[in-house]
Amino acid sequence: MRVRGGSGPARPARVTRMTIREVESSDGTPIVYRVTGDPAHRPLVLLHGWAQSSRCWGEAVLDELARTHRVIAVDLRGHGYSGAPETGYDESKLWAADVQAVLDAEGAHGAVLLGWSYGGLVICDYLATHGTDRVAGIVLVGAITSIGRGEKGGKVGAAMRAAVPDAMSEDAATAIRALGAFGTALTGPGEGKGVAAQALFGTSLCTPPRVRAAMFARTVRNDELLRGLDTPVLVLHGTADSVVDVSAAEHAASLLPNATTSFWEGTDHGPFVEDPQRFAAEVTRFAGSL
Repeated sequence: MRVRGGSGPARPARVTRMTIREVESSDGTPIVYRVTGDPAHRPLVLLHGWAQSSRCWGEAVLDELARTHRVIAVDLRGHGYSGAPETGYDESKLWAADVQAVLDAEGAHGAVLLGWSYGGLVICDYLATHGTDRVAGIVLVGAITSIGRGEKGGKVGAAMRAAVPDAMSEDAATAIRALGAFGTALTGPGEGKGVAAQALFGTSLCTPPRVRAAMFARTVRNDELLRGLDTPVLVLHGTADSVVDVSAAEHAASLLPNATTSFWEGTDHGPFVEDPQRFAAEVTRFAGSL
Protein backbone atom coordinates (compact mmCIF):
# COMPACT_ATOMS: atom_id res chain seq x y z
CA MET A 1 0.00 0.00 0.00
CA ARG A 2 1.28 3.47 -0.90
CA VAL A 3 0.39 6.96 0.13
CA ARG A 4 -1.95 8.46 -2.41
CA GLY A 5 0.00 10.87 -4.57
CA GLY A 6 3.34 9.83 -3.01
CA SER A 7 6.13 7.48 -3.98
CA GLY A 8 7.05 5.86 -0.67
CA PRO A 9 5.30 3.19 1.39
CA ALA A 10 2.58 4.32 3.75
CA ARG A 11 3.26 4.29 7.47
CA PRO A 12 1.06 1.62 9.06
CA ALA A 13 -1.58 2.70 11.52
CA ARG A 14 -0.59 2.31 15.12
CA VAL A 15 -1.79 -1.03 16.45
CA THR A 16 -2.22 -1.82 20.13
CA ARG A 17 0.34 -4.41 21.23
CA MET A 18 -1.25 -6.43 23.95
CA THR A 19 -0.78 -9.49 26.08
CA ILE A 20 -3.69 -11.74 27.01
CA ARG A 21 -3.42 -13.19 30.51
CA GLU A 22 -5.47 -15.35 32.84
CA VAL A 23 -5.67 -15.47 36.62
CA GLU A 24 -7.73 -17.62 38.97
CA SER A 25 -10.21 -15.89 41.26
CA SER A 26 -10.97 -16.94 44.82
CA ASP A 27 -13.60 -19.50 43.78
CA GLY A 28 -11.44 -20.95 41.00
CA THR A 29 -13.08 -19.01 38.16
CA PRO A 30 -10.55 -18.10 35.46
CA ILE A 31 -10.54 -14.35 34.78
CA VAL A 32 -9.05 -13.33 31.44
CA TYR A 33 -7.74 -9.84 30.77
CA ARG A 34 -5.73 -7.90 28.20
CA VAL A 35 -2.73 -5.74 29.06
CA THR A 36 -1.14 -3.04 26.94
CA GLY A 37 1.04 0.00 27.56
CA ASP A 38 4.26 0.68 29.43
CA PRO A 39 4.52 -1.33 32.69
CA ALA A 40 6.01 1.76 34.34
CA HIS A 41 2.84 3.77 33.76
CA ARG A 42 -0.09 4.05 36.17
CA PRO A 43 -2.44 1.02 35.90
CA LEU A 44 -5.84 1.78 34.39
CA VAL A 45 -8.24 -1.12 34.93
CA LEU A 46 -11.22 -1.20 32.55
CA LEU A 47 -14.36 -3.04 33.71
CA HIS A 48 -17.03 -3.36 31.03
CA GLY A 49 -20.80 -3.51 31.34
CA TRP A 50 -23.55 -6.10 31.36
CA ALA A 51 -23.34 -8.63 28.51
CA GLN A 52 -20.19 -7.10 27.01
CA SER A 53 -16.45 -7.88 27.11
CA SER A 54 -13.02 -6.26 27.16
CA ARG A 55 -13.32 -5.71 23.42
CA CYS A 56 -16.11 -3.16 23.87
CA TRP A 57 -13.73 -0.23 24.32
CA GLY A 58 -12.45 -0.33 20.74
CA GLU A 59 -8.85 -0.22 19.56
CA ALA A 60 -8.79 3.56 19.11
CA VAL A 61 -9.58 4.13 22.79
CA LEU A 62 -7.13 1.46 23.95
CA ASP A 63 -4.41 2.95 21.75
CA GLU A 64 -4.89 6.43 23.19
CA LEU A 65 -5.11 5.31 26.80
CA ALA A 66 -2.04 3.09 26.43
CA ARG A 67 0.09 6.10 25.54
CA THR A 68 0.05 7.20 29.17
CA HIS A 69 -1.25 4.21 31.14
CA ARG A 70 -0.74 0.50 31.59
CA VAL A 71 -4.19 -0.51 30.42
CA ILE A 72 -5.69 -3.66 31.93
CA ALA A 73 -8.99 -4.54 30.22
CA VAL A 74 -10.84 -7.29 32.06
CA ASP A 75 -13.42 -9.81 30.89
CA LEU A 76 -15.85 -9.98 33.81
CA ARG A 77 -16.84 -13.43 35.05
CA GLY A 78 -19.39 -14.97 32.70
CA HIS A 79 -18.25 -12.71 29.84
CA GLY A 80 -15.76 -12.85 27.00
CA TYR A 81 -13.07 -15.47 27.59
CA SER A 82 -13.43 -15.57 31.37
CA GLY A 83 -15.04 -18.53 33.08
CA ALA A 84 -18.81 -18.66 33.48
CA PRO A 85 -19.62 -20.50 36.72
CA GLU A 86 -23.17 -21.66 37.33
CA THR A 87 -23.62 -19.54 40.45
CA GLY A 88 -22.11 -16.65 42.40
CA TYR A 89 -23.25 -13.65 40.37
CA ASP A 90 -25.16 -12.32 43.36
CA GLU A 91 -22.11 -12.33 45.65
CA SER A 92 -20.34 -8.98 45.95
CA LYS A 93 -17.26 -10.61 47.47
CA LEU A 94 -16.74 -12.75 44.37
CA TRP A 95 -16.86 -9.73 42.05
CA ALA A 96 -14.42 -8.03 44.41
CA ALA A 97 -12.15 -11.08 44.38
CA ASP A 98 -12.02 -11.04 40.58
CA VAL A 99 -10.68 -7.49 40.53
CA GLN A 100 -8.29 -8.19 43.38
CA ALA A 101 -6.92 -11.25 41.57
CA VAL A 102 -6.10 -9.14 38.53
CA LEU A 103 -4.47 -6.41 40.61
CA ASP A 104 -2.41 -9.01 42.46
CA ALA A 105 -1.33 -10.74 39.25
CA GLU A 106 -0.19 -7.43 37.78
CA GLY A 107 1.32 -6.06 40.98
CA ALA A 108 -0.87 -3.02 40.43
CA HIS A 109 -0.84 -0.18 42.98
CA GLY A 110 -2.09 3.38 42.62
CA ALA A 111 -4.55 2.13 40.02
CA VAL A 112 -7.42 3.95 38.39
CA LEU A 113 -10.53 1.76 38.23
CA LEU A 114 -12.83 2.61 35.33
CA GLY A 115 -16.25 1.00 35.20
CA TRP A 116 -18.81 1.29 32.45
CA SER A 117 -22.46 0.55 33.27
CA TYR A 118 -22.47 -2.62 35.45
CA GLY A 119 -18.72 -2.17 35.79
CA GLY A 120 -19.46 0.70 38.18
CA LEU A 121 -21.24 -1.74 40.48
CA VAL A 122 -18.27 -4.13 40.30
CA ILE A 123 -16.00 -1.26 41.40
CA CYS A 124 -18.28 -0.71 44.40
CA ASP A 125 -18.12 -4.44 45.15
CA TYR A 126 -14.35 -4.18 45.18
CA LEU A 127 -14.23 -1.06 47.36
CA ALA A 128 -16.70 -2.50 49.87
CA THR A 129 -14.44 -5.53 50.39
CA HIS A 130 -10.90 -4.26 49.85
CA GLY A 131 -11.08 -0.51 50.37
CA THR A 132 -8.97 2.02 48.50
CA ASP A 133 -5.41 1.13 49.52
CA ARG A 134 -4.48 0.22 45.94
CA VAL A 135 -6.74 2.74 44.21
CA ALA A 136 -5.74 6.29 43.29
CA GLY A 137 -8.86 7.22 41.36
CA ILE A 138 -12.16 5.98 39.97
CA VAL A 139 -14.01 6.69 36.73
CA LEU A 140 -17.72 5.90 36.47
CA VAL A 141 -18.94 5.83 32.86
CA GLY A 142 -22.68 5.53 32.32
CA ALA A 143 -22.49 3.53 35.51
CA ILE A 144 -24.74 2.12 38.17
CA THR A 145 -23.48 2.07 41.76
CA SER A 146 -26.40 0.21 43.35
CA ILE A 147 -28.92 -2.31 42.08
CA GLY A 148 -32.44 -3.33 43.01
CA ARG A 149 -35.96 -1.97 42.91
CA GLY A 150 -36.09 1.66 43.97
CA GLU A 151 -32.33 2.17 44.18
CA LYS A 152 -31.54 5.64 42.83
CA GLY A 153 -27.98 4.62 41.98
CA GLY A 154 -29.28 1.89 39.72
CA LYS A 155 -32.08 3.61 37.83
CA VAL A 156 -32.27 2.30 34.27
CA GLY A 157 -33.48 4.02 31.13
CA ALA A 158 -36.16 3.27 28.57
CA ALA A 159 -34.00 1.01 26.38
CA MET A 160 -33.11 -1.24 29.31
CA ARG A 161 -36.70 -1.38 30.55
CA ALA A 162 -37.83 -2.36 27.06
CA ALA A 163 -35.26 -5.17 26.86
CA VAL A 164 -35.98 -6.81 30.22
CA PRO A 165 -36.89 -9.60 30.82
CA ASP A 166 -36.80 -10.91 27.24
CA ALA A 167 -33.08 -10.12 26.91
CA MET A 168 -32.44 -12.93 29.38
CA SER A 169 -34.43 -15.51 27.41
CA GLU A 170 -32.86 -18.73 26.16
CA ASP A 171 -35.07 -18.53 23.08
CA ALA A 172 -32.90 -17.06 20.37
CA ALA A 173 -35.61 -15.13 18.54
CA THR A 174 -36.89 -13.60 21.76
CA ALA A 175 -33.43 -12.55 22.95
CA ILE A 176 -32.45 -11.16 19.55
CA ARG A 177 -35.57 -8.99 19.40
CA ALA A 178 -35.06 -7.75 22.95
CA LEU A 179 -31.39 -6.94 22.58
CA GLY A 180 -32.08 -5.42 19.19
CA ALA A 181 -34.41 -2.98 20.94
CA PHE A 182 -31.31 -1.30 22.31
CA GLY A 183 -30.96 0.16 18.83
CA THR A 184 -28.21 2.78 18.87
CA ALA A 185 -28.13 3.02 22.68
CA LEU A 186 -24.60 1.59 22.89
CA THR A 187 -23.15 3.57 20.01
CA GLY A 188 -25.23 6.70 19.61
CA PRO A 189 -26.80 7.69 16.28
CA GLY A 190 -24.88 8.71 13.19
CA GLU A 191 -23.00 7.34 10.23
CA GLY A 192 -20.10 4.92 10.53
CA LYS A 193 -21.28 3.15 13.68
CA GLY A 194 -22.52 -0.02 12.01
CA VAL A 195 -19.44 -2.17 12.60
CA ALA A 196 -19.24 -1.23 16.28
CA ALA A 197 -22.98 -1.76 16.72
CA GLN A 198 -22.80 -5.26 15.25
CA ALA A 199 -19.80 -6.16 17.43
CA LEU A 200 -21.50 -4.99 20.62
CA PHE A 201 -24.75 -6.73 19.66
CA GLY A 202 -22.87 -9.95 18.92
CA THR A 203 -21.08 -9.83 22.26
CA SER A 204 -24.40 -9.45 24.08
CA LEU A 205 -25.72 -12.57 22.38
CA CYS A 206 -22.52 -14.47 23.18
CA THR A 207 -22.98 -13.83 26.89
CA PRO A 208 -24.90 -16.86 28.28
CA PRO A 209 -28.56 -16.07 28.99
CA ARG A 210 -28.25 -17.44 32.53
CA VAL A 211 -25.44 -14.94 33.18
CA ARG A 212 -27.46 -12.07 31.72
CA ALA A 213 -30.28 -12.97 34.12
CA ALA A 214 -28.21 -13.72 37.22
CA MET A 215 -26.45 -10.36 37.20
CA PHE A 216 -29.75 -8.62 38.00
CA ALA A 217 -30.80 -11.12 40.66
CA ARG A 218 -29.40 -9.16 43.58
CA THR A 219 -30.05 -6.04 45.59
CA VAL A 220 -27.09 -3.92 46.71
CA ARG A 221 -27.15 -0.39 48.10
CA ASN A 222 -23.84 1.45 48.08
CA ASP A 223 -24.95 4.95 49.07
CA GLU A 224 -23.08 4.85 52.38
CA LEU A 225 -19.99 3.52 50.64
CA LEU A 226 -20.04 6.49 48.26
CA ARG A 227 -20.57 8.99 51.07
CA GLY A 228 -17.43 7.76 52.81
CA LEU A 229 -15.25 7.58 49.71
CA ASP A 230 -12.56 10.27 49.71
CA THR A 231 -10.83 8.96 46.57
CA PRO A 232 -11.16 11.26 43.52
CA VAL A 233 -13.94 10.13 41.19
CA LEU A 234 -14.78 11.21 37.65
CA VAL A 235 -18.47 10.73 36.91
CA LEU A 236 -18.92 10.69 33.11
CA HIS A 237 -22.43 10.18 31.75
CA GLY A 238 -24.47 10.99 28.67
CA THR A 239 -27.56 13.11 29.28
CA ALA A 240 -29.48 10.99 26.75
CA ASP A 241 -28.42 7.64 28.23
CA SER A 242 -31.31 5.24 27.58
CA VAL A 243 -29.75 2.26 29.39
CA VAL A 244 -28.65 3.82 32.70
CA ASP A 245 -30.62 6.96 33.43
CA VAL A 246 -28.55 10.10 33.94
CA SER A 247 -30.18 10.50 37.35
CA ALA A 248 -28.09 7.53 38.55
CA ALA A 249 -24.95 9.56 37.85
CA GLU A 250 -26.40 12.68 39.44
CA HIS A 251 -27.26 10.63 42.52
CA ALA A 252 -23.72 9.20 42.77
CA ALA A 253 -22.16 12.64 42.29
CA SER A 254 -24.35 14.09 45.05
CA LEU A 255 -23.00 11.51 47.51
CA LEU A 256 -19.32 11.46 46.57
CA PRO A 257 -17.19 13.92 48.56
CA ASN A 258 -14.54 14.25 45.84
CA ALA A 259 -16.35 14.00 42.53
CA THR A 260 -15.75 15.68 39.17
CA THR A 261 -18.62 15.45 36.71
CA SER A 262 -18.69 15.39 32.93
CA PHE A 263 -22.19 15.24 31.49
CA TRP A 264 -22.15 14.82 27.70
CA GLU A 265 -25.12 16.59 26.20
CA GLY A 266 -27.22 14.33 23.94
CA THR A 267 -24.92 11.30 24.35
CA ASP A 268 -26.36 7.83 24.91
CA HIS A 269 -24.86 4.88 26.82
CA GLY A 270 -21.54 4.47 24.99
CA PRO A 271 -19.58 7.76 25.11
CA PHE A 272 -16.32 5.99 24.22
CA VAL A 273 -17.98 4.80 21.00
CA GLU A 274 -19.64 8.12 20.18
CA ASP A 275 -16.45 10.17 20.66
CA PRO A 276 -13.34 8.02 21.35
CA GLN A 277 -10.91 10.96 21.28
CA ARG A 278 -12.86 13.07 23.74
CA PHE A 279 -13.35 10.08 26.02
CA ALA A 280 -9.67 9.16 26.08
CA ALA A 281 -8.70 12.80 26.62
CA GLU A 282 -11.01 13.24 29.60
CA VAL A 283 -9.91 10.00 31.25
CA THR A 284 -6.24 10.82 30.65
CA ARG A 285 -6.65 14.33 32.03
CA PHE A 286 -8.38 13.03 35.16
CA ALA A 287 -5.76 10.32 35.78
CA GLY A 288 -2.98 12.85 35.20
CA SER A 289 -4.41 15.07 37.94
CA LEU A 290 -4.13 12.41 40.63
